[in-house]
Amino acid sequence: MITVENLVKEFGTKRAVNGVSFTVQKGEVLGFLGPNGAGKSTTMRMLTGYMPPTSGKVSIGGREVTEDPIAAKKLVGYLPESAPSYSDMTVRGFLSFCAELRGLSGSARNDAIQRVAGLCFLENVLHQSVDTLSKGYKHRTCLAQALIHDPEVLVLDEPTDGLDPNQKHEVRQLIKRMGQTKAIIFSTHILEEVEACCSRAIIIDRGVVVANGTPEQLKLRARNAGSVTLRLTGAAAEAVRGKLSGLSLAGEVSLGADGSVVTARILPRDKNVGLELGRAIGDLALTERWKVEELHTEEGRLDDVFRAITTADTKKS
Repeated sequence: MITVENLVKEFGTKRAVNGVSFTVQKGEVLGFLGPNGAGKSTTMRMLTGYMPPTSGKVSIGGREVTEDPIAAKKLVGYLPESAPSYSDMTVRGFLSFCAELRGLSGSARNDAIQRVAGLCFLENVLHQSVDTLSKGYKHRTCLAQALIHDPEVLVLDEPTDGLDPNQKHEVRQLIKRMGQTKAIIFSTHILEEVEACCSRAIIIDRGVVVANGTPEQLKLRARNAGSVTLRLTGAAAEAVRGKLSGLSLAGEVSLGADGSVVTARILPRDKNVGLELGRAIGDLALTERWKVEELHTEEGRLDDVFRAITTADTKKS
């Protein structure tokens, strides 16, 4: 549904987006991650036709955005950064206006307003003016306009910005449900949202895609992904090291001792075998009759991967 090919955007001498390429299929929710100034919002603006690219192509449902913009934009619901709206309108009036822009009228327009009001929990504020709403309700009103025409593609820039924890949970669940039948891309700084509702994630840094994969694949890039922590008593540290190092799945073994308690961290030879390594260590502990106080496998953390990837160039310089 979304195809981005070698997208470039230059502002004078600054190249904000530098050769970005990716696809999003129907039934897929893509998280778009990156530090401030990485090029996320600029990419999304080009994707929706709001801003023309310097070079490269964007296609929505097979329609090239710069060559056939009206047909492409009909397929898209867009929640832009800062969620703009008309503050002097009521919520219902604003949604009615947006529905008319999308070609809906009569009962179809009214049905659409009721549908998105329910999806975005706006029933109680439909007759309030937008300028009297809290930041969270304003944001949900703008999310509702992106959904008003039931689009096949959703482009959401920081969709949970300004929401309280309960509202964030509601919107994440909504995105996850809609992602079963739509192609969705949304930007976020909140890494837990990626694990909560994304089937895939892209990390962009300084205008370049630096990682692309499922949350599980990205977490495997963490340095400690697949490592096993073992804490035990009833054995000497060096004897434990020797036994653990002899396991075929084990890589580096580091130990610490505090009195009779030995704590070991064992890195796997291959991060994909972390669970198998944990089981092998558990079997070894039974065989050796170690008194195990703790045994767990680290699955890796997205925030560790994010920091490692997006600060790598800074560290080198």
